[in-house]
Amino acid sequence: MKIALLGAGGKMGVRLANNLVNSDYDVAYVEVSDVGRQRLKDAIGADCVDLDTAIAGAAAVVLAVPDTLIGKVAAPLVPKLAPGTMVVILDAAAPHAGHLPERADITYFVTHPCHPPIFGDEPKMEALQDHFGGIAAKQSIVNALMQGPEEHYAVGEAIAKTIWQPILRSHRVTVEQMALLEPGLSETMCATLLLAMRHGMDEVVRRGVPKEAARDFLLGHMNILGAVIFEEVDGVFSDACNKAIENGMPMLMQPDWKKIFEPDEIMESIRRIT
Repeated sequence: MKIALLGAGGKMGVRLANNLVNSDYDVAYVEVSDVGRQRLKDAIGADCVDLDTAIAGAAAVVLAVPDTLIGKVAAPLVPKLAPGTMVVILDAAAPHAGHLPERADITYFVTHPCHPPIFGDEPKMEALQDHFGGIAAKQSIVNALMQGPEEHYAVGEAIAKTIWQPILRSHRVTVEQMALLEPGLSETMCATLLLAMRHGMDEVVRRGVPKEAARDFLLGHMNILGAVIFEEVDGVFSDACNKAIENGMPMLMQPDWKKIFEPDEIMESIRRIT
């Protein structure tokens, strides 16, 4: 099965190329920049081809390009594709925002990595240091068949398992649900709260706590508190901790903070991203 990888010399493209180069797929690499072509050559020893050569006979085209460019890349690309071709997009933002051209006889498949979990069972240091995933640490993925025949889901999932390997679990969701996960859950909520925690650490350091002590204390408590909250261990918080949470929640969180998951808020966030 032939796959065309567009944006093959970018940061994400090279990550995917490293997993595709030794797969059973026949991969054609496309990269517009000289720097990107050289980066790909250095990484896997592969040369790039022009777009028309790459998509000729390709069963799937993977768009490893930034969210802001998906619409610009897809607009001239999709009309050139043979009927039944699958277009694989690596994030839900552009598809959910309607940036993909309308064409009923091709498949749109969206996939995104969950990244390696905080709580895992990786025995090797290489895996423990693979925070992004796709190299040595197992990670789960989410996939959505946006349009196309049902049998194409398995085809897209197989590609996704290859580019994001090694895989822990593969979850099927809708594009709308994927947009709730990102940007909603992962970026608008999780990244913001983690940054707030970093700011809190910086504040106690400003007040005299040694930075290394503050960092060790915070990361260690993130581990055990997270293990309890996300049911990784069978435990409960102390009465003192529960009272601190009861006091801290209204100080830190607006009462209506969950509105970030409302459809209009998700779409506005995606509009800014794309």
